[in-house]
Amino acid sequence: MGVVVVGLYTDRLEPVRERLSFLVTPFYQLTDIPRRVNDWRKGLFVSRADLQLENDHLKAELLIHQRKLQQMASLAAENVRLRQLLNASEMLQDSVLIAELIGVSPNPLSHKVMINRGSSAGVFKGQPVLDAFGLMGQVVEVSNESSTVLLISDATHAIPVQVNRNGVRVIAEGTGDLNRLSLRHVSANTDIREGDLLVSSGLGERFPVGYPVAEVERVVRDPGKAFLTVTARPMAKLDRSRHLLLVFENRDQAGKTQLLNPRARAASSVSGGGEQ
Repeated sequence: MGVVVVGLYTDRLEPVRERLSFLVTPFYQLTDIPRRVNDWRKGLFVSRADLQLENDHLKAELLIHQRKLQQMASLAAENVRLRQLLNASEMLQDSVLIAELIGVSPNPLSHKVMINRGSSAGVFKGQPVLDAFGLMGQVVEVSNESSTVLLISDATHAIPVQVNRNGVRVIAEGTGDLNRLSLRHVSANTDIREGDLLVSSGLGERFPVGYPVAEVERVVRDPGKAFLTVTARPMAKLDRSRHLLLVFENRDQAGKTQLLNPRARAASSVSGGGEQ
């Protein structure tokens, strides 16, 4: 009885307890053998149905994580495109309205797209449309909530441009190819070279001055012909861009549109470089 009291209320028996602990350990291990054998038996004799169920569950979980990963990659890419678009809008002197592409014409001979902005947001016929890289086209049809844009690559479209290097004026026509424009009636002695940037000239008062349109890709000089054969590559990503800019060249006109259309004020619009 005295040993028990000493062991409970003092630490004098602690050295003895430490020396004897190695003798107790095998007994604990021995008593734990049935539990370990039972765990081993359960792991060894798992049914095929259970394994198949677990396998199916893991496959489904893997697919879910892969889908989330794909969404993250898509969101990251879209974030990059939106940043490019916002950077482009900061360089514009005109007021702009951001729109999203919601449809593409199924007719391969007609290069038209549909956007999610209409007259309720102040969109009007003939309004220039850009992406983060250059001029895409112009609005040709307007409804209350959506609009149709004719791309500069359409075979019926033509736009007056000028060579940014020297100011030479030419007409850029669509060819029905999203990656190629043709320059009409370029005189054989015209100073135009491969790599020249073509910008909108403002003639015809349809497109504002100075927006990138295309880059000259090929110049063919045939001594037997009075005109050069010149092709250019559009600067805009006509087959890729999803978020676009609608341009209001006249800031006062854009301001009136915003006042007349309350929904336009709520639209995701930005003004190039702030209020100019």
